[in-house]
Amino acid sequence: MKYIKVYGPVRLEGEVKAQGAKNAVLPVMSAIILHDKPVLLKNVPRVQDVFTMIELLKLLGARVEWKGHNELIVDPSAISNYTAPYEIVSKMRASIYVLGPLLAKFGRAEVSFPGGCAFGPRPVDFHIKGLSLLGAELTVERGYIKATLKKPNPCEIPLNFKSVGTTIHLMTTASMIEGETTILNCAQEPEVVATAEFLSKSGVKIEGAGTDVIQIKGVKKLKPVPEFEIIPDRIEAGTYLVAGFMTGGNVRVSGCIPEHLEPVILKLKEAGAVINRGKDFLEVERRNKDIKSLQIETQPFPGFPTDMQPQFMSMLTIAKGTSMIKENIYPNRFAHAFELQRLGANIKVIEPMAFVEGVSKLTGAEVTGNDLRGAAALALAGLIAEGETTVFGLEHLERGYEDFSGKLSTLGAKIKVT
Repeated sequence: MKYIKVYGPVRLEGEVKAQGAKNAVLPVMSAIILHDKPVLLKNVPRVQDVFTMIELLKLLGARVEWKGHNELIVDPSAISNYTAPYEIVSKMRASIYVLGPLLAKFGRAEVSFPGGCAFGPRPVDFHIKGLSLLGAELTVERGYIKATLKKPNPCEIPLNFKSVGTTIHLMTTASMIEGETTILNCAQEPEVVATAEFLSKSGVKIEGAGTDVIQIKGVKKLKPVPEFEIIPDRIEAGTYLVAGFMTGGNVRVSGCIPEHLEPVILKLKEAGAVINRGKDFLEVERRNKDIKSLQIETQPFPGFPTDMQPQFMSMLTIAKGTSMIKENIYPNRFAHAFELQRLGANIKVIEPMAFVEGVSKLTGAEVTGNDLRGAAALALAGLIAEGETTVFGLEHLERGYEDFSGKLSTLGAKIKVT
């Protein structure tokens, strides 16, 4: 198992640039399956989930190559395989995104059940139900979803939950089903809006992206999109802002979209942060000695993001008083809490809540990250812990953060990657 060693405590200072959003580029890469001509994607993060999607698209027959460090050309014109196998799909739950586009473009697909982070059940039932309403015939056999689409059916699809993945998947699929499809109770995340923007540039008429009702007027053939730029990663940006604040430093994140981070900014301010913002940057500073305790509830956008919950928990381990975190999106997303206890944190978990009583200091120890954001949170805790903290599970970090250790080192962190 790969790991990093973090030596603390340190005070972070300086500037880092936000990477492209992992959760925006993956659905756009999948949507390119609907196209006939190459698309140049800009601001693509070099993270493991992107590498996995590249591997999957190549297996389907697409030609994919890096043009520059963060520019990727995806040519779908030679796709001739409609099966996404277990050995690739099991690495990443976003692999499910290829199912709908393959169905809409070629009329058939076979996709293994997806993998990804291990916390809580993430059923694909929402995806299957929505695709069925769009006319797909689906069966589940030996761990694979086998599907055909003989009679496409534009329709109204009510979602039981504001699922980002389901919203994006069904919106993309409906783009090549002629007629009008309406999705109700949609997720409103920026990544949904970004995917809708790509589809709109492709000639699909989409209204309501960013609201809870999206209308899609599907087309028979998409227009070429020579190039498309991926939005900045709001979760990566938020991670470095929290790191700067909890270490008592001054950190600027450039190349971000502050409006995508409003709930994070609000909670940082409540905790005592001084935030300076511009059109494409955020700067955080801690002028007071103490971090204030917080009450946090994760919610779908525009609420507080579940993907920032672990990082805030790390920060609150040294806050003054007792904080409460309620996890409303994913059950069992508190594995990092028990690892933080190994560093001396005082955390009591009563699902779906965690109560964090601030302590005067953390002490370095060996800990294990079991998912992407949990691993990041433990690394951040290592920045404020006295001595050496070894964080196992580096492979989780690499799924979503490009050069995580390098960026923190630029800000003054003492990190060794092994």
